[in-house]
Parts: sequence; C-alpha cells; structure tokens
Amino acid sequence: MPNKLSSATCTIVLLATCRIATAQGYSVDEAAERMTTADGLSVTLFASEPEVRQPIFVKVDDRGRLWTIQYLQYPNPAGLERVSVDRWSRTVYDRIPEPPPHGPRGADRITIMEDTDGDGRADVYKDFVDGLNLCTGVEFGHGGVYVLQVPYLLFYPDCDRDDVPDADPQVLLKGFGMEDAQSLANHLTWGPDGWLYGVNGSTTTCNIRGIEFQQGVWRYHPPTDRFELFCEGGSNTYGLTFDERGNLFYSTNGGPFVHAMQGAYYRKSFGKHGPLHNPYAYGFFETVEVDQVPGGPPTGGTIYLGDSFPDHLRGTFISGNFLGHTSSWWNVSPAGSTFTAKYGGVLLDSHDTWFGPTDMCLGPSGEMYVCDFHDQRTAHPDPDANWDLSNGRIYRIAAEESEPAGEIDLASLESRELAELLQHPNRWYANRARVEIAHRQDESLLPLLRETLKEASGELDALQAMWALHVAGGIPETTSAALLKHPAEAVRAWTVRLLGDDESLPAGMAERLESLAANEQSPVVRSQLAATARRLPGPEAVSILDALLDAMPEDDDPRVPWMIWWGIEAHALDAREELLQSIHGETAWSTGLRRMQTRFLIRRWAAAGVEETYLSALRLLECVPPVQEASAFEALAAGLSERAAELGDVEQGGLFEQFAVTGTDDGNRERREVEPVPEDLLAEILRYWDDNRDDPNRLRLVLLCEADEARKFLLQSTAERINAGDAAAATFLNLLSDFGTPDCVPIALKALQPSRNPDVLTAAIRVLGRFDDPAVTQSLLDVYGDLPEDVQSQTVDVLLRRPESARALVRQVEEGAIPKEDVALAQLRVAAAHQDADLDEAIRAIWGNIKPGTPEEKLATMRRFNNDLRAGSGEASHGKELFKKHCATCHVLFGDGNKVGPDLTTANRKDQSALLANLVDPSAVVRREYVNYTVLTEDGRILTGLLAEQDAASVTVLDAKNQRTKVPRSEIEDIREAEVSLMPEKLLEKLTPQEIRDLFAYLQQ
Repeated sequence: MPNKLSSATCTIVLLATCRIATAQGYSVDEAAERMTTADGLSVTLFASEPEVRQPIFVKVDDRGRLWTIQYLQYPNPAGLERVSVDRWSRTVYDRIPEPPPHGPRGADRITIMEDTDGDGRADVYKDFVDGLNLCTGVEFGHGGVYVLQVPYLLFYPDCDRDDVPDADPQVLLKGFGMEDAQSLANHLTWGPDGWLYGVNGSTTTCNIRGIEFQQGVWRYHPPTDRFELFCEGGSNTYGLTFDERGNLFYSTNGGPFVHAMQGAYYRKSFGKHGPLHNPYAYGFFETVEVDQVPGGPPTGGTIYLGDSFPDHLRGTFISGNFLGHTSSWWNVSPAGSTFTAKYGGVLLDSHDTWFGPTDMCLGPSGEMYVCDFHDQRTAHPDPDANWDLSNGRIYRIAAEESEPAGEIDLASLESRELAELLQHPNRWYANRARVEIAHRQDESLLPLLRETLKEASGELDALQAMWALHVAGGIPETTSAALLKHPAEAVRAWTVRLLGDDESLPAGMAERLESLAANEQSPVVRSQLAATARRLPGPEAVSILDALLDAMPEDDDPRVPWMIWWGIEAHALDAREELLQSIHGETAWSTGLRRMQTRFLIRRWAAAGVEETYLSALRLLECVPPVQEASAFEALAAGLSERAAELGDVEQGGLFEQFAVTGTDDGNRERREVEPVPEDLLAEILRYWDDNRDDPNRLRLVLLCEADEARKFLLQSTAERINAGDAAAATFLNLLSDFGTPDCVPIALKALQPSRNPDVLTAAIRVLGRFDDPAVTQSLLDVYGDLPEDVQSQTVDVLLRRPESARALVRQVEEGAIPKEDVALAQLRVAAAHQDADLDEAIRAIWGNIKPGTPEEKLATMRRFNNDLRAGSGEASHGKELFKKHCATCHVLFGDGNKVGPDLTTANRKDQSALLANLVDPSAVVRREYVNYTVLTEDGRILTGLLAEQDAASVTVLDAKNQRTKVPRSEIEDIREAEVSLMPEKLLEKLTPQEIRDLFAYLQQ
C-alpha cells in the first residue's frame, strides 16, 4: 500500500510546487505513492500518459478490458465557429456538425487498455476510433459499440469483434445539446430492462424527436428504436448507476445523487436552467437526503456490487469528488418509495490537488477503476485557455491481496453458461451476461429462464431471472400475473414497470393492476403503479390511479401523491370524463390526498383555457365543502393566471444581473389564445366574490375573468381607501398594477403624496410606471424632493424606463433640482438601453460614459474568474506585490500608488462581483472625472488618457502608465471622448488562478 502522508504536509508541498510548476503536478509514480485508501483496499496505477490523456470515462467490456474516452477536444468542438456565449458558458455555434466521419475531425479518442501479463498495469493500448469531437459516452452490445458524440447517439458495428468498426456509424438519435462541454449528455449504461440509459447536464438543451429537455435521465430502446425522457431535473449530471434491485441513481452537483423514479420531476436551478418542461407538474422532488457531501460535486458515481471489497462497502454509492480530489462512499438506505444516504468516508485520498476523478466503474474481479482527468484547473475553466493535454491517469482500487480476473470472454460462452452468471456474486458478470442474452435472442434459453424465475429462492435471484427473461424475448402473460403476487416488493414493482413499457396492456391485465393498486401496501410498488398508469391509455390509467387514491393511507409516503398527480395530469385532457366520474361529489374532497389531486385538477383545467375544461373545473367546484372553498378557488385563480403562459425561456438565474445588459420585453412573444370564462363558471365565481367583496384574493379571481363589474369595483374601492388614508390601499393599488387601464392614473396620482404610508407610495408609483403619460412624469418629478429616500430610488427607476421621462429626469439634474448623487450609475444602464443619442450625451456630461450593461461574453469571463476565486484562498501579502505591479500605476490603495484613476481605499471593495465587473469590463461605467480622451495632433500623433490639466494654451494628457504629455492647443487637430476606459481590459487574464485569489485577498482587506 502507498505511504500514508498527512494532508497538511501534502498541501504545503503542493503549494510550493504550484508556485513554480506550469505543466504537470506530481509525476505518475509519485502521485500513486501519495495516495491512501480505506482499510482493506489498495490502489495502483493502471494507465497513464502518454498512452492515456485527459480520461473522463471508464468501462470494462465483455473480455475484461478497460475502455476510456480521451477527452482531448475539450472544451471547444473542432471545426465550428463560436457565434455567441452567455454568462453560463452556453455557446451558440455557427452550425450543427455532420456525424463522423463526415463532420469536423476532433481530437477525442476511444481507447482500449489491456493488462496481458497480469501485473495490474495496462501494457496493450489500441484505439477503437479516433477523430471524435466531444465524445462523452460508450457502451457495448448488439454487435457493436454505442457512442455519444453530441449532437448524436451513434452505433459503430463490430460484428467480428476485431476492435475495428465494420462501417461508418449509424446515427440513432440526433439533437443532444452542445452549448457547454461541461454539461453534455453522458454515461451510456444498460438498464436491467434492456434500455440504453443516459443522462444530460444542466446547460445544454436537447431536442430529440420533439422532446425538449435540459437535465435529467433519458433512455433509448435499440430493438424498437424508441426514445423517452425517463425523468427531468437534477442539476448538472455526470454518471448513472443501478443498484441490485434496479433502482437508478445519477450523480449531480446538486448532490450527491438523485434517485430517479420513472416519470418524475426533480429540482433544477430554475432561473439558470429554465422551468420544468411540464408547466403543470406543480412540484418536484429533491436529491437523495444526505447528511453531508464533502469534497465538492460527486462525479461518475456507481453502486458497488462487486464481491471483493470489505462487506460493509457492498451496496454503497461510490463516486469521485472532483473538486475535493478524493473518492468517497455513502451508505444508502430505503426510505419509503425512495432512499436516504449517510456519508461513509473516503475511499481514496489522492493528496494531490491536480487529481480530478471523473468516473468510476466495477471490474470482473470486484476491483474498481477511477479515471483522473488530472489538471490544475477544474472549476468552469476558460474555454480559450492553452490547455495542457499531456497528462491523465487511471487507477485500480482493489482489495488487498486480490488478483486480476485473468482472461474473460463472455461472448464466447454458451447461452446456458450466460444464464448461470446471472447469479454471480459480482454483478458485473450478471449485467454483461444479460446484455449478451438480449443480443442473441436465443429461444432455446427461454424455458431455462422461466424455470429459474419460478424456482428463485430470493428477491435478487428472481429479479435477475425476470430481467433476463424480459430481454431474451418477453415474460409470458401468465408469468407476469403470478409475479404481481410475488412476496418481494421489488419484483412486483418491476413487473408493473415492464408491463407498462409497451404503453398498452394485455387483455385483463389492467384489472389486475387495478386490484393490485387497491390492495398494495408498499410505497415502492404504489409509486411504480402511478408511473405506469401515466403511460397507459386514459381509461385504464384512471382506474389504477383511482384505486391508489382510495387505498393509500394519509401521510403514507411523501412522493407517491406526486407520482399519482403526474399520472393524472398526463390524462387531464384526454380522460376528463373518466376523471370526473372517479372523483365526483363528496369523494373529491374526502381525504387529504383526494383534496390535493382535486385542487390540482381545478388548476390544470382552468389553465387549459377552453370551455370544456372550464366546465369540468366547475363540476368540482360545485361540490366543494365550505371549509375547502378558499383553497379550491385559489387553485382556480392560479390556473386562470397561467392560461396564456407558454414554457418559459432558459434564463440567467440572476447571476451578475446588476451588470447585465438591461433591456425590456419587446412584447412580441406569441401567447396562446384562450377562450373566455363561460357564464356558468363566471356565475359561480361571482357568487364566491359576493360573499366577501373586499377580499383582494376573491377580487383578483374575478378580475382574471375580465369582468367589467370587478374592474369598476376595484377603481372605486381603491379611490375610497386612498381618500380615507387607509394603509390597505396598497393592496388594491397592487391589483391596479396588474389589471389597471389608463383610467386608473388619476386615482394613483391621488396616492402620490409624501405623507402617505411608504407601502402606498411604492404601490402607487408601480401603477404609474405602467403608463406612458406626461402628466405622470411631471407629477413624479414634482413630489420627488419630498419622498422618502428609498421611494426616491424607485421613482428614478420608473422615470428611466422610458426615454421621454428619462430626459425629463436628466433635465432636473442639469438644473440642480435633483442631486446627481441620487441617481446611481447602475440605474443609468437602463437609460443607455434606449439608444437615444441626445439622452446619452446629456448623461455623459453629468455622470460619464454609461453602457447598457456588460455583454454576456464578458459575464461568462466574470463567472470563470469567480469560480477561480471560489476554488481556494489567497495570500494578501503576495496580492500586494501584484497590486504594485499591475494596478498601482493608476490607482491608490492604503496610500500606495498613483491617483490616475479612482482611489480604491474608499471604494466598495467588499463587493467581489463589482470588483470583477470593473476589472473585466472597465468601460461599462466610467465616472465623468475619469472619462478617457483621444487627442489628435496636427503632426499625426494620437494620444489617449485623462485630461489632467488644460488651459487656454495647452492640454496635458495623463496616460495609463502615469506619463504626462503637454500638448499646445495650436498643435491639436481634434479632442474627442473615447468609448473605452483608460483602464485596459484582460488584466486578470495575465494572472494564474492563485494570483487572482492573492490579488483579491489584498483588494478586499
């Protein structure tokens, strides 16, 4: 075993090394020697540079050989031009590349490694295919190799198994997103059901056969050429795995991992990644509940199902900690329909900050392989950096004293021998054997598999036999019926799942599933029944879901109710009558679970916005008991407000929003046409409103129906409350901000009195900001000086939103009526977005050069540097030296430097984002006293800098090097303001990540 070194010692040595090294970290042999493992295990080097570089993936084939992807093309695809990039590194390219070998030839390669002499280290290397262009997944089966190269899922035939493709690849799927090389579709893995599963990261958008999604799990069925989105959500994802019972888990930076349930929805960073693609999901699941996630986002996680590690590691989730430079394990325990996890410990500690474990896999002797991307920078790096592509390692973690498996070739075995491997204690054999069984479709094997299933003594043996029988040719209907009564919940659940995969059931099977739903006690089986019902025709689905609703106890399991809703929602439009029959009358409101589903249905049907769904919602409202009335009509209001909404765009999640280019919606987005609320439903809504007309929630509901009576009431009621000095007027003014028309302006103007309650003032200004009216502008300016300070700032925002009112505000500042200090430079960005030359000139004369905001490309640069800053701590003493070298020529900090630009001592140095913005985009906002000028002389010289001194005879230009040049006015041809700051861009690009951290440590003291 390698020597055990303290982490503190390694850190000191590494920091000293990083100061002088520019390429490699530790050498291959030294890196392996520094590693330590959990008790009972050892780690050895299996492969390394120069044969293997930048590996991101490992998988063992049917012959026991290890395959990897050398991700040498990362981070930019070959042959494409970058058109634009946003702050999250989402890049738009000039075209979609053709699939290999016709598209641009990249640097990625799929490499096969083999240890032929049994010493635990690879000695034979060969490329299965090279020239790939961002390749992120490999799987073996069906006479060839499946390969993920965005935007394609490819199949390379290799029927003779000579490791040379027999032909150009077949394109199976097209449409995987390619905007961000750190978030591509990845990790092809066979499920026990014969489907090929994969995951997709967070910042790429896929559109495959009309199915659009960002992150989640997808699957493809080669025999039938079907594609599905298995579940959606989960943040940035790299790696998926199955446990012994076929539960799917995937690694995520929201982590450590997600338990993927069929048809479920999971949390996303919604602002950044966009909403769920089903706007009627109404909820989502979280990642697996865990006590701690040390070391950063897990990568390439796998459930350990080998037979040689210490017993306590069997069934644990093991993954790399890419930013923590370790590999860790978690104990996974059932918790109703899902799981919880408890951190177990470190499996492998590299003691090396260059160690970047991206993937792990199981081998035939129970060993695990971990690939090391091996780079100094790991957190959202610069796509234009000069990458060191010379290194990469793969390590083998094995039980002490264990031996390699020797020669293996599962494809050479007889079918009966493959069937025997299904019970092997190392599930690697069972998984690979099942893939070969699926490929052969050997009918002579079916009787044996049926008998094995029938005689299986335990849950796990039964599952293996059932899965093999399914992929070999199908489970007979009579066998499925018997399995629905199996004592093991996992067997019953998988039977339900496999029955639903074809999206139709054999005759009589729907009744069996309905009976099971009515009597089933396991939340695992209940959740699968709901998931399967979603896939079935409406009448069959409703009968199963209704049985679940009748049988499920209150508070039995937090996830099953959501699975039931997602099943109901899938049939909300095509099975309305069946749903109404199942939940009519008092039944709809009889239990908490029923009430949840009924409220969601009211909301869903209202959101559909057509007469038949409105009337369906009315039928549920007509039987609502008084105690549930408020929540029922609240659901109706939510649905009505969602009627015209379409799926939202992927946005920016607020990152650096204060620096982004300011703009307004052009108002041209198409919205879905909806039908008016029918008279019968409107009458019920008006009845509800009449019970308490002053209730703003009830009033909002009526206003959503565009009832004239409600609008008139709102105007009158708001005016009365304003006249009475009622603080509740703010609530009604807020309704006017949503539903008001120009005739509400006089009412809002009455509230515009400095003595009013601040909430009323704020609401009134919000209303007035909706209307382009000169009287509004003048009224706001008239009262401005008497308003509270925070309300003044809001007033400035409102005035700057339109060019006419912005010009009026600027005139007031010019005349001295409003202090220029009242208008923050950041607020002026919205005025710059108007692209009004006269307005820009007036602003420049008072405040300086103001741009609408920082372009997305520069926000992406800010994010990159921000991630560098998060990756470690800085040394202020070293940062001071960097300041003197790079900044002190123009800036003063703590008395040191030159005052060409602003004195940083009194600046807002604690705001790290603001510092980044000023360094990355120094020309976005330039204060008047620091506006840069260009001086053209008669003899052809061009001087740039600040006008340090000027009089009638001469002008003195102070440049960025603190050099002064005095120019007689008689020699000057022209003086003009420069569009850019005197401060140069790309200052931080000259520094290493550690130097950036050091500089900021000094700046932010």
